[in-house]
Amino acid sequence: MHTDNKTVLELVEFDKYDVLGLIELSASVGWDYDEHEIRTVMSSGKIYGHKNADGKIVSSAAIIPYDTDLASIGMVIVNEKYRGLALGKKATQKCIDSVSQNTSIMLISTEDGKPLYEKLGFNTVDHVHKFLSDNYIPTNLFNNREITLEKYSENDINEIIELDSAAFGDKRRKLLLNRINQSKQCLVVRNLKGKIIGFGLSILGPINLLIGPIVAPDSQTAALIIDGLILNHQGKLRIDVPSNNDKLMLFLEKSGFVKVSNPPIMIKNSINMPYRNKELFAITAQVFG
Repeated sequence: MHTDNKTVLELVEFDKYDVLGLIELSASVGWDYDEHEIRTVMSSGKIYGHKNADGKIVSSAAIIPYDTDLASIGMVIVNEKYRGLALGKKATQKCIDSVSQNTSIMLISTEDGKPLYEKLGFNTVDHVHKFLSDNYIPTNLFNNREITLEKYSENDINEIIELDSAAFGDKRRKLLLNRINQSKQCLVVRNLKGKIIGFGLSILGPINLLIGPIVAPDSQTAALIIDGLILNHQGKLRIDVPSNNDKLMLFLEKSGFVKVSNPPIMIKNSINMPYRNKELFAITAQVFG
């Protein structure tokens, strides 16, 4: 089945004119990237991949560099008819080559993708827990009088960036600005002195309301933010929780979420994850680490 199309494959950087082709590629493997998500990835980083002789997109890989020395790779997709040609490897390598050698690069792998990433020098350092829900069951959360939950306003951005940076392990100003823009809702938690001590976002995708990132001082506050973001939403939900958040995962399971997978977090150019202060209770999305 070696058609001429397969011999003429060009590795390119995609731009806004490629958004529809990338949505099609994503849908072909059962992923639900929509226009808003792809635009956020593009405006926060770069997407590379292959086009065939007809200009059809047959592979992709995205890299999002953060403010200092960390980047995240995601959206590694290859059209089924073009598998076995090392396109995923080449597109991912292009992402790796686009940042400096002292940048730690992280990604969240699928089981299928793991051998490829290991060949490219990535090692598993942790796992993330993917939870889905068709039906959220509100539980009676304790009413904490020490804190208030309120809608985000633009003046909050610098405090949010600082909180996120300590929780995630690197500053990601550009991504957060783009993500808040894209969000259905952004909530902040203030203590009695008015200082922001936590925040959370919800993103309305074509299938799920995606909850994340969630940054909070403890799991009870994280649960309060999640509950506030889900309030009155009818439909499917998704949240991805880093390891060592057992209390929050228990809350999710009581609230009608089911854990569906436990994909590995892999890293290259570093032995372990950047330092995190244990306040990250849900990640932004797998593509953003």
